[in-house]
Amino acid sequence: MKIEIEIPDWLEKLNKSNIMFESDEEKMEFVINIVKKNIENGGGPFGAAIFDIKTGKIVSCGANIVLQNNLSILHAEIVAIMIAQNRFRNYSLSKIGQLELFSSSEPCAMCLGAILWSGLKRVVWGAPSKAAREIGFDEGPVFESSWQYLKNKGIEIKSDLLGKKIENILRKYSLKRGIIYNP
Repeated sequence: MKIEIEIPDWLEKLNKSNIMFESDEEKMEFVINIVKKNIENGGGPFGAAIFDIKTGKIVSCGANIVLQNNLSILHAEIVAIMIAQNRFRNYSLSKIGQLELFSSSEPCAMCLGAILWSGLKRVVWGAPSKAAREIGFDEGPVFESSWQYLKNKGIEIKSDLLGKKIENILRKYSLKRGIIYNP
């Protein structure tokens, strides 16, 4: 058996780029552009990217490609992690270097687990999970203690970076009757 995942051409091109960013805000603006591009191409309203903490260089980019592939686990964070692990041929990104994940929205329960298992050292997100729930997405059981667990494991957490901007994108997605793909 073989499972194939189709990555959109535009996302594949981004994953081949060598762009470097200096600030957290620049990195999140880049992720916001991934979200916008994904919505334009029929995908879900979420994006993510992994960067090298020291250089600011893009390691991988992910978009929510659940709809395109009919696979419920293909959240933006999962896609970014899978692409990075595949690129380095290593399940533990901590063996590659100090890497950070930027996510347009607070990661869901599934993505939270993937963050821990992947070896990322820092997580930054924009909109809180409440914003995704308000338009109909069920983010699962994520609690403050969940985040504290990651912090206790040495993962740095930063929240609400450009969150209002991303919340507006989520609302527009809902108003345009974007697909909410909960079971």
